[in-house]
Amino acid sequence: MSTKYTPPDETTLGGLVRLAGARSSTRRGTPTSTHASALGSGFLGLGLGIIAALQSMLGISVFLLRADVYPSLLPVATAWLLLMVTFLGLTITISASGERLPDWLYGVFLAALGAVVWLDFVAIAPLGDIGRNATASVSAGFVLLIIVTLRSRWEVMLAASALGVAFIVAILVSTPLTPTTLPSQIVTVALAVGPGITGVLLVSGFERMLKRELDRVLVQSTVTAPRLAVGMLASEELERLDLDAEELLEAVATGEAPLPLPAVYSSRASTLATELRLHLIEGRRETWLFHAVTESEHLGRRVTVSDPGTLAGLLDDVQRDSLLAALWLLAADPAGVSPTRTVTVALGPLDPNRTAGAGRLVIPLRIEVSGLKRNRVDPGVWEALDRVGRYSDSTTTNSVVIEVDCTVENPVDAGRVQ
Repeated sequence: MSTKYTPPDETTLGGLVRLAGARSSTRRGTPTSTHASALGSGFLGLGLGIIAALQSMLGISVFLLRADVYPSLLPVATAWLLLMVTFLGLTITISASGERLPDWLYGVFLAALGAVVWLDFVAIAPLGDIGRNATASVSAGFVLLIIVTLRSRWEVMLAASALGVAFIVAILVSTPLTPTTLPSQIVTVALAVGPGITGVLLVSGFERMLKRELDRVLVQSTVTAPRLAVGMLASEELERLDLDAEELLEAVATGEAPLPLPAVYSSRASTLATELRLHLIEGRRETWLFHAVTESEHLGRRVTVSDPGTLAGLLDDVQRDSLLAALWLLAADPAGVSPTRTVTVALGPLDPNRTAGAGRLVIPLRIEVSGLKRNRVDPGVWEALDRVGRYSDSTTTNSVVIEVDCTVENPVDAGRVQ
């Protein structure tokens, strides 16, 4: 007995799947919906935790060297003890719970850090120089590093900002600002707030890079596809249709659906047949390049393909791999660059008067990149295009045009040889 098809709970990149309209294979994920360790950022969190531990050891050393300066050691000693208990306790809890930080534990963590900062300020306020004497409160900013891979960016940024505000208020209340004391106050505030902000930026960049590499690996699988074929998302949809058709045939075989078929089963069979025909039609006009672009989160936003003759399917594996690598480099749009870079790829039409010898065809390929100057093209693009075919380039206003002559095997002559 077959079972009812259920869509997967996660995408290949680890994001949650949501229901879509006409195409159930449409999938989306949010940056915060993916567990940190699923993308390998848990190892990055381990390194950040080591940095926090080393800085805490340095802070304890400074505290011990200046122990005779404090009016009372009890508040600052309590602050350091609470900070160490919080740091070790949270580290052990996270390791035991599979690198997860629930809301209640996050709240306890922030409350403990707040108490550490308050106790440290109470101990050093009589000294009249927060920036010069702060120790445990500065280390509290470094301890925030252990949660940057476990909580959303805005939560960590908010905690770091609150710490910065606390330092500024304490400095304004207890420290006379003079040309002599001001530099140390600025440096101390930067040391307290900087680790959290830097950690968020570092983890965000790491996850963005890793997701892009995963995207490229998945898209790379289209290189070895036949000339005309369905993509990865369409394969899942065909699997669903296959299971639905199996259930319908089984219902007829077991007598659950009498013959002639009732209206309900007839409508179901007609719908399945229509969807299968649509997929067959799509499979006859979509090449590997179309699927590589449309199914890639990175390429899909910037690359447009025009291939009415499905000529991209005639390229061999080396040419496909090199063309995909070139498009990937051309579509790389650095953050903050304006205008946004777009890539248009056009193949054909074939010129019957152009040949490359017996059994060979020359496919004209045109790549136009807007928002890019010639001297900003990655050198790897030219190396990759050299494996696709003979190319020439020209420049227009804020764009680069590359024309490539791709020599491929004539499928008609190949069929005759077989």
